[in-house]
Amino acid sequence: MNNGKQVTSTALGVKTTSLEDALRRGDVENAGAAAQAERATERLRTRIAQEGLADVSYDAVDSPFGTLLLAATKRGVVRLAFPEENVDRVLDGLAQRLSPRIVRSSAPFERARRELDEYFLGKRRSFEMALDWTLIGTFGQRVLRATSAIPYGGVLSYAEIASEAGSPRGSRAAGSALGANPIPIVIPCHRVLRTGGALGGYAGGLERKRWLLELEGALQPRLAVS
Repeated sequence: MNNGKQVTSTALGVKTTSLEDALRRGDVENAGAAAQAERATERLRTRIAQEGLADVSYDAVDSPFGTLLLAATKRGVVRLAFPEENVDRVLDGLAQRLSPRIVRSSAPFERARRELDEYFLGKRRSFEMALDWTLIGTFGQRVLRATSAIPYGGVLSYAEIASEAGSPRGSRAAGSALGANPIPIVIPCHRVLRTGGALGGYAGGLERKRWLLELEGALQPRLAVS
């Protein structure tokens, strides 16, 4: 995707803190100037994204368990990173594997943000946002497309997913593909459990996996200990 021109995340991808600093100091005049500068920067980011000058856009998205990072190409969402993932490392990975022309902009994520908000509120049972599968290998795509077909509130075992992906003896390989899922939650790898119902693994942590399954009604919420 890199055609020689570069728009890096260094200048446009890092949110300025000048407005916050000015407000903290009670400096109203500079706070106004900083706010105006931030609005101009966001307009520039949006223009870059809309005019196709960037190959990858990204933005922060709120969730019940912290701030997620979403990244998208012109094809669709290509990456969702959990709060504990290092943002610079995620962006460096995208620059190396996709393109260094990366910009932060909220405009490309209006639909994705709305769908995720609805999902976390229990008002959405499936995602309709476009996805870019570029970061996923051939076998991984078979595994994750089979995973995407698991309905809301349903679960399958690793063995069942491996079979659905055309590799009945490939449970371990299927588990590795699920662990490398670059778009968790949207591609619902949390719906795959061990045979017998144990949670198994999850890149986002087992508590988060349990939370998602409880949200969907696939697991009963645990009783609070008084």
